[in-house]
Amino acid sequence: MSDTSRAEGDDAFHIERSLREPEAFAEVFRRHASDITRYVTRRLGVDAADDVVAETFLTAFRQRELYDRSRPNARPWLYGIATNLIGRHVRTEVHQLRVLERTGTDPVTAPFTDRSDDRISAEASRRSLAGALATLPKGHRDALLLVAWAGLTYPEVAQALDVRLGTVRSRINRAREKLRKELGGANPMTIISEGTRP
Repeated sequence: MSDTSRAEGDDAFHIERSLREPEAFAEVFRRHASDITRYVTRRLGVDAADDVVAETFLTAFRQRELYDRSRPNARPWLYGIATNLIGRHVRTEVHQLRVLERTGTDPVTAPFTDRSDDRISAEASRRSLAGALATLPKGHRDALLLVAWAGLTYPEVAQALDVRLGTVRSRINRAREKLRKELGGANPMTIISEGTRP
């Protein structure tokens, strides 16, 4: 598909253009860097996030010729790259979750939060949730957190992880079931989306 037949507002346009004018890729970075940064920071903490985010966009830039330009939105592709890179830091992520479980203090979100009564009561749930998240298989945790923290749809998660939609559904259902048991029947998605994002 040529530049002229593609909407200038979509990511695919800028990726295609960047094949001739590499600086055009900066628009993809501008559009998505803050969201990718929040997601990676939430999973790994500030120290590892800068490197992973930089590597995510460097990898995307290097692989831009392979991008499926029939997909106007590059978000799932970028989250997929970031998730693969996060995989190299699984021990860091599990450590972050264990610190939260043990201390009740989220080393990632602590600088962003105030100490209201609601926040304090949510900490008990977050501690249990952090421990349960740490025990999930990586593929299940990736799928669940791409939905809960990155806001991707199931089809976008399938695209990001390069797996079938049925696999995403299965992983998320199993993760939810396990977390629900660990949390005494509480809905884990409510706790994940309300209490654990920066």
